[in-house]
Amino acid sequence: MSETDPEVRTTTGFVRGRNENGLAVFRGIPFARPPVGELRFAAPQPAEPWDGVREAVAFGPPPPQSLVFGPPSNPATGDDWLTVNVWSPHLGAGLPVMVWVYGGAYAIGQSGDPSYDGTQLASEGDVVVVTFNHRLGVDGFGQLEGAPANRGLLDQVAALEWVQANIGAFGGDPGHVTVFGESAGAGSIAALLAMPRAAGLFRRAITQSAPGTFFSPELAGDIMAAIADLLDVVPTVDNLQKVSISELVDASDALATGMRSDTDRWGAAAYMAIPFAPVVDGEVLPRTPFEALADGAGRDVELIAGHMRDEYRLMLAADGRLGNLTDQDAATALQMLAPDGYREAYPDATAEQLYELVHSDWLFRMPSHRLAEAQVAGGGRAYAYELAWPDTGLRACHGLDVPLVFGTTPLLGFLLDPSELPDADQVSQLFRTAWLTFAHTGDPGWPEYDATTRQVAVFGTDLTTTPYPEETSRLLWAAHPFAPLLLLGQ
Repeated sequence: MSETDPEVRTTTGFVRGRNENGLAVFRGIPFARPPVGELRFAAPQPAEPWDGVREAVAFGPPPPQSLVFGPPSNPATGDDWLTVNVWSPHLGAGLPVMVWVYGGAYAIGQSGDPSYDGTQLASEGDVVVVTFNHRLGVDGFGQLEGAPANRGLLDQVAALEWVQANIGAFGGDPGHVTVFGESAGAGSIAALLAMPRAAGLFRRAITQSAPGTFFSPELAGDIMAAIADLLDVVPTVDNLQKVSISELVDASDALATGMRSDTDRWGAAAYMAIPFAPVVDGEVLPRTPFEALADGAGRDVELIAGHMRDEYRLMLAADGRLGNLTDQDAATALQMLAPDGYREAYPDATAEQLYELVHSDWLFRMPSHRLAEAQVAGGGRAYAYELAWPDTGLRACHGLDVPLVFGTTPLLGFLLDPSELPDADQVSQLFRTAWLTFAHTGDPGWPEYDATTRQVAVFGTDLTTTPYPEETSRLLWAAHPFAPLLLLGQ
């Protein structure tokens, strides 16, 4: 500890951070009480005040995580999951604020991931960067009798309310907050745009590869009942509070691993092995973002929405399926996910190309682009983009953009050939410049999206503007409503 380490007074007490790389950095500040014991499965409750000065130098422990994707990168223990982290270049300066929402299929993720280090953005962009934890899996999104729906989204609202109440002391302007996130984080932001409880908490939003998966209450409740059945309990708060966290994670992971056999019951959610998503419950989330934005819910929020060109290639590689897909695989994908006309629209596509294309379009590409379309239809401002770099290996696959946006490009080694890393720095600079400019001005540097010219930014080693390059797919999906996924037979 140094005498010059920064101290800030929050609404719950003083915190002491560290001076790092010319920034005042604070980690692990509670924004809500630990959601355990009687508070497990409850809406987030305000953090309890403390006396003295609280050390804020270490990330808070991650929330309970699915282990389907492997162990968490920061396996810290404890139950103080709901914490925020702040990187500030100037305490008390009134700078724009950028708040990150992590992804991870609504089942994994934590703000302490090294990819989300705010140093580069805060230093280069003269912005205050905030990251935070929110609940996942059953704790965050399981549909339970006696519990509010979408507790993970309510955690996000609580974190944004903390920003409104406290960020001024850290050098941020609460009237100039930009939320940005990738994958499930982008889907969460799309949901926030549709949630009355989140109105007024941010001025700008960036959705990177937002999935189109939103559940009906009946589907979410039936999946939760199946998880509870594995534990031989009825899915209520009282019953599940008696189940240990590890047992509940194991049960939900077991269901996720085997749910592909239940397509007759859960449809596309089973086929894609997606046990959790925001629930369109009519209260916390009244409507899908696509409906809400088209009706003007986000009219006062400036939006960037975009996706990767080759989204699903990462998942194929992770499953060991690159080079192993058959005509039957493609036919099943078309039957489960696609509107009519794919084979005719892409006559030269191989089985693998068609399979990858359909999955990319259903899960990320078309929902992401639809957000921009809905925002414009509702009278708001939107900017659209696609990442089209690189052309080799896993190409512009899902998740590649996260280290590019944060400037943590050395972490791209698991996705890129080392020879591509110099170009990664160049692409990263394009992203950071656009995102930071948007946070300051509301304009990332390319034309607004409109329903006539459909201009989008294409990120490569240069940034170019062109009519939407995935127009063939857009037309195939033009009549698809992206409605909540249903429990079949309901």
